[in-house]
Order: sequence, then C-alpha cells, then structure tokens
Amino acid sequence: MKRKKTNRMPGQGSEVEEDWLITYADAITLLMAFFVMILSFSKIDISTFEEVQASIAKEIGRRDVIQPTSMLSFKLHDAVAEFKMENAVTVDVNDEGVIMELASHAVYGSGSATLKPQAKELLEVIADTIRLPTYRRYNVEVEGHTDDVPISTARFPSNWELSSSRAINVARFLINHGLKAKRFKVAGYADVKPKVNNRDYNGDPLPENQAANRRIVIRLYVAPVEDKDSVL
Repeated sequence: MKRKKTNRMPGQGSEVEEDWLITYADAITLLMAFFVMILSFSKIDISTFEEVQASIAKEIGRRDVIQPTSMLSFKLHDAVAEFKMENAVTVDVNDEGVIMELASHAVYGSGSATLKPQAKELLEVIADTIRLPTYRRYNVEVEGHTDDVPISTARFPSNWELSSSRAINVARFLINHGLKAKRFKVAGYADVKPKVNNRDYNGDPLPENQAANRRIVIRLYVAPVEDKDSVL
C-alpha cells in the first residue's frame, strides 16, 4: 500500500498530511469559474446581488452590511425630506439601481425649461452625493416626459423639444456641479411613455393623470463591467 505524502513540521514529531491542498485548489478554481460566469451575464440584478453579498457578510462576519445602492437611496430620501418635497419627488430601488422621479411642477414652470430655485437646491445635494467616491461607478440617466397636451412656441415647437430641454438642463446642472459628463445619458420622450393614461375612454383629459405624466426621471445605476473606464 502506498503511503500518503507527508511532511514533518520543524520541531514536531508528528506528520502533517497535505491532502487539504487539493481541496483548497478545487475551491479556488470553482470560485474563479463562478465569478467568470457572473461577469459573462449581460445584465446583473444589482439589488439582488447586494442583498446576497450582505447576507454572506452577515453570516460569515456576524455583522450587518449596508450596500452602496441602499445607502444611496437613504441619502436621497433624506435630501427630499430636507427640502420637504416628499409629495413631488419619489425615490425607489429596482433591480438596476436607484430611480428618482420628480414631478414637473416641482422642477419647472408650465411650458418652461428653466429650473426653479428649490429644484436647484435639491439637485445640488444630489450632485454632491453622487460625486462621493462610493458612487463613482454609478452612471446617470436623465429622462424628460410630458403629457399629451400639444405645445407650439418659438422655443418649443412640440413636446419633444420641451421634454428634451428639461432633461438636458437637469443633466447640465449636475455636470456643472462636479459630475463627469461621460457618466450621463439624456433623453426626451415627450408623451410617448406615460405612467398612466392621459385621457379616459371618451378621449376627455384626466388632469391628475396628465400631471403625473409630466415628470423628470433620474436613474442611477452601476456601470457595466465593460464600461468601467467611462466612470473612472
């Protein structure tokens, strides 16, 4: 019968088996394969990933861990509460990151793309928060949305121009307050992506619904691995 390969530890008479090295090497290989598989996914559920990560940390380290996306959501909630804008601004977390939705009347005047003073104060706090090193890998998407009431002015021939200008002005404000422009995407959707129906079955306007559809949406999400250089 072959004897297992053993080594003697200095100063000890007993023999120490090295079989554990095989198990250790297998574990490292499996972990490497696991992470390669994760990175190969085209879309990663950030919230779920952070929840799993926090659970593992809690079980192994016996400590609670607050993940960046959750912390970002908490900070933005606090900012909204500080300016007493809870009725006009919502903050939610989905499988990609954090979504802020600002009612148009809280940001702009009717038919205008000029930021209101209070909106500027809130956006300044948002910029200061996103600029923190913890969130340097978060990209920013700004969307402008209107209702279905047509507009036709010298500056805004249609809702496309209005929604785009509103989104651009929010993005420009954040960029002017220290965020890198390459982190941004901006889009104006006019009235083509309403949250709720603008009109009833008879075609009559629903004022409350139209007000809900007039909004600015700010999406904050971790940049894909392949885009890491764009946020550094």
